Amino acid sequence: MSLRTKAREYAMQMLFQSEMSPQDAKKLEEKFWKSAKASDTTREFANALFEGAAKEVATADEAIAKHAVDWKLERIAAIDRAILRLGIYELRQGETPARVVINESVELAKRFSSQESSAFVNGLLDTVRKSLIKI
Repeated sequence: MSLRTKAREYAMQMLFQSEMSPQDAKKLEEKFWKSAKASDTTREFANALFEGAAKEVATADEAIAKHAVDWKLERIAAIDRAILRLGIYELRQGETPARVVINESVELAKRFSSQESSAFVNGLLDTVRKSLIKI
């Protein structure tokens, strides 16, 4: 597993924890890294992803609500919301190729959620990607 993939996994876990137990991002990171082990580079990338996605939860949730046909945000599993929020943040940043972001998100869904969730994550992120393309 690449360091960036592992960092995304950690960022998603912190986003999930943040939703389950809302608290200051820095305090959450401090607690998280007491039990998770990673290189400094992985930790820095994970923290940057988590902090960025956490700041933009409302924007990500708007995109999810807009593009999740026949799904209310509250009905989407919390782990899937964390994966989608992270993926949407990365797509909006534009620093990582969209297909990499979507693939990594799908793999997170397969690993931490369900096969059905991976298809949902794939479809929703692809729709968000298309909406971000400037014509």
